Amino acid sequence: MSENSGLRTYTASEAIGANIRVKLIAESATVPVEVEIAGLGDQHIGITECAVASGDPVAVRLRTYPGTQEIVAADSFAVGAVLYGAAAGKVTDNSAGAGNAIGQAMEAAGALNDIVEMVPYNVLSDTAANIEIVDSANHTLAANVEASLAEIYVDAKSAQCIIPIPLSSLMLETGAALTTFVSAAAATCGFSQEGNKEIVLRWNNHGTPPKVAAFGIPMPADLNAGANVEVHWRAKMSGATDSPVLEHECYFGAGDTDCAGADDEIDGTTNLTEYTATIAHADVGGSPEELTLIFGPKATELATDDLLVYSVWLEYTRQVMAA
Repeated sequence: MSENSGLRTYTASEAIGANIRVKLIAESATVPVEVEIAGLGDQHIGITECAVASGDPVAVRLRTYPGTQEIVAADSFAVGAVLYGAAAGKVTDNSAGAGNAIGQAMEAAGALNDIVEMVPYNVLSDTAANIEIVDSANHTLAANVEASLAEIYVDAKSAQCIIPIPLSSLMLETGAALTTFVSAAAATCGFSQEGNKEIVLRWNNHGTPPKVAAFGIPMPADLNAGANVEVHWRAKMSGATDSPVLEHECYFGAGDTDCAGADDEIDGTTNLTEYTATIAHADVGGSPEELTLIFGPKATELATDDLLVYSVWLEYTRQVMAA
């Protein structure tokens, strides 16, 4: 075992100039071990003291050596520029593909191959964007800590978290159970199997269609009560004549007043479409509040066609949990 004060001799594996970053060659059997020129983004062990030919001994001032170091510039940069490892063992202030910051310029570089004074960084990164990550399990496409954290927080604070409201949980606003849809000259709604396949909630064309209700919809613990909550429906018309407004009411608790936002209008189309309404964040009851939702087509606007609702859900914004 040996140690030194920061200036050490290695074997040059290639012709290497003075003031050039070098790195060890893994598993080198040469004594002293071989070094080669560090490339773009490569971490170096030190900087050469003088130019040498391939196979010659080369003195390397290790990056742990105290004080500043002289190094070759790959381009022009200003005093105080944050420097990165460039190709051919040089340094640059261009961080693209260059990995971690390695130091700061004490003097300006006017052009390629200028020799400048650099203060090496003891910590190899000035920002999280320069710390690479290894994701062998392919959990993320991010290449650095900054992008990975941003991805995690975008998910953690997503505005597209869903609370499903199954159609089977709905009942008439009066409290009566919904049953099988019957097409009749009456104000009815119920469950209908369309094309012997999907089951939907269907309103008969009538001047005074009934409303349906979902109650006891719990607000989750990760709900951000400072953000809006949206009500979503996927619906369509049986024909292309009527385009009724889908009226709705929202209540957080028995003493609450209706805090529903503006009603959406169903397009007069047989295409399945998503419709939304917003509950303003000032009206949103946080956890453990429960929401009651009442909705249905507006009176006098369902004269010819039936309204079919395929699904209902809430979308909310998460907050980062503290415990």
